[in-house]
Amino acid sequence: MTRLSLFLSTFFLGTLMLGISGCGASEPTTQTVSTAPAASQPANPRVLIETSKGNITVEVFPSQAPQSAGNFLNYVKTGFYDGLVFHRVIPNFMIQTGGMTADMAEKPKNAPIQNEADNGLKNLRGTLAMARTGDPHSASSQFFINVADNAFLDHRGKTPQGWGYAVFGQVVDGMDVIDAIVAVPRGNRGPHGDVPVEPIVMQRVSVLPEAAKP
Repeated sequence: MTRLSLFLSTFFLGTLMLGISGCGASEPTTQTVSTAPAASQPANPRVLIETSKGNITVEVFPSQAPQSAGNFLNYVKTGFYDGLVFHRVIPNFMIQTGGMTADMAEKPKNAPIQNEADNGLKNLRGTLAMARTGDPHSASSQFFINVADNAFLDHRGKTPQGWGYAVFGQVVDGMDVIDAIVAVPRGNRGPHGDVPVEPIVMQRVSVLPEAAKP
């Protein structure tokens, strides 16, 4: 399995072909997420993703997914994501980014992290989760944003088939932009499928200052 196959393993592809429930509303699905454990601790970080389709703001959950959140924030702070594209979009499923340039070359990345999908967070519409290969602990820079409630991606057990995909954040603004991205025309680029015909670029990805948060 190549890295570009990422999380559509044979098991999940079969599930996907059976049909994934979508959501027509523009707002993300909400779930209970703990904030910082003490008043003295900082609020959950928020990240602004400025794309060629518009801006998306996400909140990251270090308490529930410390490795995944820390890994994502490190890539953000080093400018790794700037200029990368949403290289895979599938209606009623997800949009994926974090690894490919506009010419579909994979950018060198850091070492993989441990899977934290057993943190109790669900792959609901509007959540961010780590993309990976068939190896449960292979996630690195790539992530996806769910555009539907994808329960079949949730953790069910610590087996290769049951580990699931670790949720580490939630969209708090810009679901209309995400819906616009997932609706673009798609095609094939070499061995890669579901690639937007016109590249959708993450022009700049940055951590928002505390003062910018409502």
